[in-house]
This record gives sequence, C-alpha cells and structure tokens, in this order.
Amino acid sequence: MKTIGLIGGVSWVSTIDYYRLINQGINAKLGGLNYSECIIYSFNYADIVKNNEAKDWDATYTMVAAACKHLVNAGATAIVLCANTMHVIADRIQQDLDIPVIHIATATANEISQKKLHKIGLLGTRFTMELDFFTSKLQDKNIETILPGKEDRDFIHHSISEELGKGIFLSETKEKYLSIINKLVEEGAEGIILGCTEIPMLISQQDMDVPAFDTTAIHSAAAVLHALQEE
Repeated sequence: MKTIGLIGGVSWVSTIDYYRLINQGINAKLGGLNYSECIIYSFNYADIVKNNEAKDWDATYTMVAAACKHLVNAGATAIVLCANTMHVIADRIQQDLDIPVIHIATATANEISQKKLHKIGLLGTRFTMELDFFTSKLQDKNIETILPGKEDRDFIHHSISEELGKGIFLSETKEKYLSIINKLVEEGAEGIILGCTEIPMLISQQDMDVPAFDTTAIHSAAAVLHALQEE
C-alpha cells in the first residue's frame, strides 16, 4: 500500500472527513483490519484564510510547498490538498514535486464525464467559483459550468468562512443553499458540484433531484485508488 500525504486544517472540519473516507475506502477494498497509511500536515486555518482574502497565493504556495516537502521526506507517495480552494496553487505545486498531486477538480471532472453530463452548477468559495483553476479542468472534459449570481456567490463564500468552516450548520443556511441550487437547475444545470469540502456536511444527494458531486468523497476515492495501485 502506498502512503498518502494529506494537507489538512483547511478546514480541520473537512479534514476529519478525508481521514474517515480514505480509511473506510481502504478497508472496503482490503477488508479485515486494513486501513490507510497516511500522514497529515494540518495548517492553522486562520493563516490560510488571511492569505486567501488578500489573494496572496504566493504566501499560501510557500506554506504548502514546505508542508509537501515534509510529507515527501516522511514517505508520502502522493499529495492530497484537502480543500478545493487550495487547488488554486495545485498545478504550481505539482511542478515542484516528483510525486503526484491528486487534483480534486480533475477527479470531479472524470466523475461527471462518466455520467455523461455536460452542464454543471458549481458551488464553492468565491475563488473556486470565480477563478479558473477548477472550471478549466471541467472545460477539458467539455463540461460547461453554471455559476450562481454575485449575491448568491457572496452568500456562499461568507457562509463557508463564518459557519461551515467552524462546524456550524444552520437550517436557514441549508434552505438558502437549496434555493440557489434550484435556480441553477432552472438555468439548465444537470448536476451540482459541492465544490467546497464543508458543503457536503450541509447538503447531500438526498436533498437534491439532480446528481450531487461531493468533491470530498470523490477526492478521497481518488486517493484510495492511488494508494492501492501497484507500481
């Protein structure tokens, strides 16, 4: 089994889900008492948020690159950035490493493509929705992205940083998310990407009539696949 290096703490709330899902995925494949061989480097979320809000991606890159080196030195054979927004620097990080960075948007695009869907609604932080690091991976698979309007994007971004990232899940916030999702479906979205690793704690497939793409679960499954691949 290959060792996975997890960059977590962004937020710690969803990092727990990564750890659980990866271990459950390994056990489902191997049975018995088999679980994941993984190493977690967990950041202080406040430091990352400060960089993000200042759009200081160089500062975040420096932090993540140093963390990756620690994980590689500890024996990691792949890197998993346990947050969608962190993937704004994923391609840059990949250029510096001799091991793969398992990209959350690539894994999600592959999943959507397998279901033969071509128009998808995307929810996430302002950066995930408005920058192209996620949508470009979808475009590579000929998947069109539909985004919420600016007011809704602002609401989603605020709720992630002030509620979901703190482990706060309010019924009124869920109702607002469902309203936003319904608008995207009315605009032609054939499915919805839950493109922040905390959103699946608030919204799940059972809340929706169209396919939900849980990026935390999809990313974790891709990590399991890597861990079990033979050399």
